[in-house]
Amino acid sequence: MKFAVLSLPIRALIYCSALLVLFSAAPASALETLARQAILLDTSTGAVLFNKNADEPMAPASMSKMMTAYMLFERLREGRMSLEDTFPVSENAWRKGGAKSGSSTMFLEPGKRVKVEDLIRGIIVQSGNDACIVVAEALEGSEAAFANEMTARARQLGMKNSVFKNATGWPEPEHLSTARDLALLAQKIIEDFPEYYSIYSEKSFTYNGINQINRNPLLYKDMGADGVKTGHTSTSGYGLTASVKRGDRRLILVVNGLSSKKERAREPERLLEWGFRSFNNYELFKSGETVVDAEVWLGTAPTVPLVIENNLTLTLARKARKNMSVKVVYNTPVPAPVTAGTELARLVVSSPNMEPVEVPLIAGNDVAQLGLMGRLSSALKHILWGSSN
Repeated sequence: MKFAVLSLPIRALIYCSALLVLFSAAPASALETLARQAILLDTSTGAVLFNKNADEPMAPASMSKMMTAYMLFERLREGRMSLEDTFPVSENAWRKGGAKSGSSTMFLEPGKRVKVEDLIRGIIVQSGNDACIVVAEALEGSEAAFANEMTARARQLGMKNSVFKNATGWPEPEHLSTARDLALLAQKIIEDFPEYYSIYSEKSFTYNGINQINRNPLLYKDMGADGVKTGHTSTSGYGLTASVKRGDRRLILVVNGLSSKKERAREPERLLEWGFRSFNNYELFKSGETVVDAEVWLGTAPTVPLVIENNLTLTLARKARKNMSVKVVYNTPVPAPVTAGTELARLVVSSPNMEPVEVPLIAGNDVAQLGLMGRLSSALKHILWGSSN
């Protein structure tokens, strides 16, 4: 058998070049940022468009509250509580998370009870530390126990480098996350809890007669932003996990380590605009679509379709079309019998500056082996005329 390398038509060649974006960040020289850590990704394909120290441990500050909210959303979905339930405000929550601590607060009063629905907005819109502690104590008995549950659930979600020591993001040396983990968490909130995610776009919330605005600066710009959470401590600097949706595309950005509110307003907008401007999504193949037909040796059919198993939508860098090579690689002819679903080939995309990317292609249908006489006849034809069937 021979080793076949087939080049795809030019249309497929252009579109397949985006595969590289799926698995690799954009070149570091393409963009710079003042943030210490940053990641920009497209949620449809998982493509990382920009990466700066995205896996470096960092203090997430109040961006931690996305995890607190996720835990609360899960309990609501499981029916373990309702939006109308009330939680008590402890002395600890009031002192540790209230106005006296000098931190972000919902201005809860000790000894009072607060509706879960109000606590959610207190956490998301007002970034209330007191609201987070009330939720933690109600769900797990103590903030420390709740933080352990946060860490365990984060691991299950794929946040491999996050450790939570509290529900608020209050500075503690071991309370750490990464830009990549926070981007993943934001995407999980958007996809898992659409019924609650809209709260992240609310610009203000009034509780106990006190109105507070959402600190997310992108919500006040006409750019499609609908979430998600700011963060700031003296340790972390200014950070933002942001999500912007335009048409069918959604980009999630996490930045941290900025030096001011002004930078937090300017840098995310610049990075997101660059992401929408410099990249686009293209549907290359649909599930079950034939990429090429492979010749079959001693089979009841002369060829078998090589199909892609899943829908393939790719994020393409608009300047990434040059110097791309796209090939289908397989042993030819394919010996019969062939079973549908068997991996027979690889779609290989390569570029001088990136590692090759491979996507499996499978047999689209069964091809039985010829009977004895058929195999003898086919072998004779091959000897005489070079035909394999």
